[in-house]
Formats: sequence, structure tokens, C-alpha cells
Amino acid sequence: MRVIAGDARGRQLIAPKSLRVRPTADRVKEALFSMLLSRLGEFTGMRVLDIFAGTGNLGIEALSRGAGYAVFVDSHHESADAIRRNLDITRYSEQAKVVVQDAAAALKWLARGEAPFHLVFLDPPYHEGHTERLLELLSASPLIDEGTTIVAEFSSKEAIPRSFGRLQENERRVYGDTALSFLTISDRGEQCP
Repeated sequence: MRVIAGDARGRQLIAPKSLRVRPTADRVKEALFSMLLSRLGEFTGMRVLDIFAGTGNLGIEALSRGAGYAVFVDSHHESADAIRRNLDITRYSEQAKVVVQDAAAALKWLARGEAPFHLVFLDPPYHEGHTERLLELLSASPLIDEGTTIVAEFSSKEAIPRSFGRLQENERRVYGDTALSFLTISDRGEQCP
């Protein structure tokens, strides 16, 4: 697992030894960031939230490409330690915050002091219902606004709805066992085709 582009390009990231962490594959990460680049134009100065961060792989890639600040959320201390080490390796520790807490509780806590994020990565364990529950919470959270893009990663075998409250899926891509859903706030609540 490595940083693909930007200031930290080529740096190898570490992963916890436990089997519960499933870092986003390099080919999926490359496709994801290519789509984000065409959607968003650039990452310069962005505020990024990486939920179920695991290794910090996605948030660190955004920092490497110019994001100004990232918050990494994971409930496991082993993952938080790996994220901190990866932030040290890539020299982004000063631009980051690591929150060791359950995702739902972390969202409530962050809502008390953080401005809305420009980009949110949601990469929970597959087949455990976290994706739908967290997207429902995010749809009502002050941590997102009309300028926020959410990318949810889940198993392509999961039947994940295309809307959650005020959030609407704009695009879904499938890469083998992995599906990526891009969501934004819908101003009219229209259904996505």
C-alpha cells in the first residue's frame, strides 16, 4: 500500500497486523481519486473526514494531493496507532487529527467543534450495516453541507440504497467486490436514475 500521487507519492504506508483492516486496493484508490479530481478539480485546502480510516490510506492520499486538514476516525487503538505512524511517515501529522471512537459517537462529538468537511470517506467493514447507518447520520449532520462530497465504499454484493435523507447518490462504480458510491446533498430530493 502506497501513496499514489502528490507530495508523498511513492511512500509506503503500514497496516495493522490484524485481519479486520481491509485497505482500499491501489487500483480502486487510483480510480477513486481520478474520479474525484474530475469532479472537484483539485484538493487544495480541502477539509477531509476519513471514517473507519483503518490505515489512513484515503485521507493521507487527499493530504498528499493538497488537502489542508484531515480527521481520521477509527474505534480500534491498533488502527489509530497505524494512522499516526503513517502520518509521521508522510509528514502530515500537523495537518491531521486522529479520533479513536465509535464512528457514530465521533460524528456527534466532531459536530460540536468542526466546520463542514469538503470530502468524506466512509469505508466500513463490509456486510455489517454500518454504511446505511452512517449515511443516515451524515445526512442530518452539520459536518456536511452543499459543498460536501461523500464517497462510500462497500461490497458490491450489498444492496445499498441510493438516497439517505437529504443525501443523493450521483454515481456508483463497481470494481470486482468493491462498490464506490458518490453522494451529495440534493436540493430537491429528486431520485437518482
